[in-house]
Amino acid sequence: MVWAAGWKLASAASMAGALGLIGSGSMKPNVLRHHIRQCGDATDKSFGVNVPLMRPDADELVQVALEEGVRIIFTSAGNPGKFTGLIHEHGAKVAHVVPSVALAKKAEDRGVDVIVAEGTEAGGHNGVDEITTMALVPQVVDAVEVPVIAAGGIADGRGVYAALALGASGVQMGTRFACTLESSSHPTYRQAVVDAPDNGTILGLIKIGPARMIKNPFAQAVLEAEARGANENELRELLGSSRTRKGIFEGNLEEGELEAGQSSGLIHDVLPVATLMERLIQEFIDTRNKLESLYRWEE
Repeated sequence: MVWAAGWKLASAASMAGALGLIGSGSMKPNVLRHHIRQCGDATDKSFGVNVPLMRPDADELVQVALEEGVRIIFTSAGNPGKFTGLIHEHGAKVAHVVPSVALAKKAEDRGVDVIVAEGTEAGGHNGVDEITTMALVPQVVDAVEVPVIAAGGIADGRGVYAALALGASGVQMGTRFACTLESSSHPTYRQAVVDAPDNGTILGLIKIGPARMIKNPFAQAVLEAEARGANENELRELLGSSRTRKGIFEGNLEEGELEAGQSSGLIHDVLPVATLMERLIQEFIDTRNKLESLYRWEE
């Protein structure tokens, strides 16, 4: 959700009944502080902050969130154990995103309160093992004692129902909420997601950190470089800097990195968050009712 999840999206999601998260991956500590305060002014509901631990200033981002009274921290792409104690000292809870059973167990051992099991369908950075959500979630549920949130490829109420059937306690949605009116993503990026077909994304940059993105000239250049055996340095040079800003925030469809998940194929419109939440709930209810009518088991 880099460049897509500022205070407007987080507060709208929380007001609509979800847990809104501010994505700090594109923010300096002072910018994060501003977004937290704006979010607090906009809603009296709980909200959280996501901190990618790969960032060199991750410790500062976590500290700012705790100083500002945030009591729900989501971490990803790193070792949560470095911060779990500090987060708990402030009376806060920590959820950590993992792409495999092994990392889920490690995160639990390091004291996290919740595991987010994210399949390779998800947009942005992914695990190297490319385990799908359908296969990953039940294995993680079986492997840990803490609650599990399912993520990756979920964009409608059917997906929510399926995730709960797999044993998840909830779901995390990224791409679907990046395509809302309150998202800070560029309208051109949102339309690219809406226009994407079922095979509209690729998983690239494998050697330097797998990332799922919408097919565009930059993504094609990545695929061609990888096909000819480009090394890590060559891929980093190709990636350059500010690729996600160009794609998601500025709407540059040629040179930008348009991070998005395979759920793009399920997304056909850009909605206000409140409308989206109403739809998700109704889709969930419709799915439940349909299944109950089809399968009435006798005692």
